[in-house]
Amino acid sequence: MTDQAVDVVRGLTQTPEAPEHAGLRLAPGENGLELSVVDGGVPGDDVIDADGVQVYLEQQASALLDEQTLDANVNDGQVSFFLAAPAT
Repeated sequence: MTDQAVDVVRGLTQTPEAPEHAGLRLAPGENGLELSVVDGGVPGDDVIDADGVQVYLEQQASALLDEQTLDANVNDGQVSFFLAAPAT
């Protein structure tokens, strides 16, 4: 995860509406990967802990994202996540 992605995940998971120990979960969905704010992973999820934020990856998503870097940006209040090959 990039520093920007960590900041965006922190912003999403540390709001008053978010569960107390919230993290971001990525899992396969109808239109590709779905992201959701959750109160924890499910058994079998891989966990990425970066600077105090957690991202939970469903096993199939984890295999798809191996060797990728999660990045994010915010434009006009809209959050966008994207994947990039890690910097070498």
